[in-house]
Amino acid sequence: MKTYKCEYLWLDGYKPEPNLRGKTKVLDLNKSPSLDNLPFWSFDGSSTLQAEGNFSDCILKPVKVYNDAGRDNGYLVMCEVLNPDQTPHISNNRANYEDDTEFWFGFEQEYVIKKNGLPLGFPKEGYPEPQGKYYCAVGKQNVTARDFVEEHLALCLACGLKITGINAEVMIGQWEFQLLGKGAKNAADDLWVARYLLMRVAEKYDVKIDFHPKPIKGDWNGSGLHTNFSNERMRTNGGKAYFEMILKNMKENHEDHINYYGSMNNERLTGLHETQAIDRFSYGVSDRGASIRIPLSTLENGWKGYLEDRRPASNACPYQVVSKLLKTVSIEAVAV
Repeated sequence: MKTYKCEYLWLDGYKPEPNLRGKTKVLDLNKSPSLDNLPFWSFDGSSTLQAEGNFSDCILKPVKVYNDAGRDNGYLVMCEVLNPDQTPHISNNRANYEDDTEFWFGFEQEYVIKKNGLPLGFPKEGYPEPQGKYYCAVGKQNVTARDFVEEHLALCLACGLKITGINAEVMIGQWEFQLLGKGAKNAADDLWVARYLLMRVAEKYDVKIDFHPKPIKGDWNGSGLHTNFSNERMRTNGGKAYFEMILKNMKENHEDHINYYGSMNNERLTGLHETQAIDRFSYGVSDRGASIRIPLSTLENGWKGYLEDRRPASNACPYQVVSKLLKTVSIEAVAV
């Protein structure tokens, strides 16, 4: 028998976006923690807006297990929330769609690192130099918190997450990591765990992670969760007609998508700062001011590859984003 520290993670019932919650279960096991030997657990749902005080137990169902490289004998356990009868809780967005293991998602998670209410690099009064020199920048005058970002990157990789890149973003104090996930539920699980690790490292550095889509008003870029997506057909067979059918479906469902792409997104999707206006839908080749960007590589490969949905806000729930994209892309015309 060996003793393991298993951090059970779940999403609470707060709206418009849920918060991550976590608590540690210490287990003595004959082998490493996995879905085969991790028990269901319970928590006080009355403290997370998921139950009433007179009937407060909610159930945690493990759905994916990760090595926790930041803890000796540690594991991270992503969970779904269930009712006492083990049906999905109303806050459980992961249970609202069927999985598709052939669907790939590349999330571009932007965020802002703040201290004392301001992005790192902002003076106590006034503003830093206008944005322009900060994107992918080098040098102390243009970059903040590189040590923090590098620690998060190393931790994610050591935990088994497929982080494919990081970069400083357009506003000082703003960063991005890119995460590849294969499988519709697996990809969203991975992003929530990457966010958890980001906030855990922030505790150590005494800073706050801000996922607001427009953290600083004015002539500053907002923060998004650009979502690159493809199914098996897009990657292997493709075809212009098939991609145009997907784009048509996306346009017809634009308003529905926006409703699930993060709160306060209207402050970000203004038609400025590399965005399309929230009430318009557009697409274009290599167009970062469009709702959907068609990568140049997709065209050069004979209309095979992926699309980038630039509408989701940085605070969007990946389970909801994934669910909407799965449903929309699957509306296929038989003739295509």
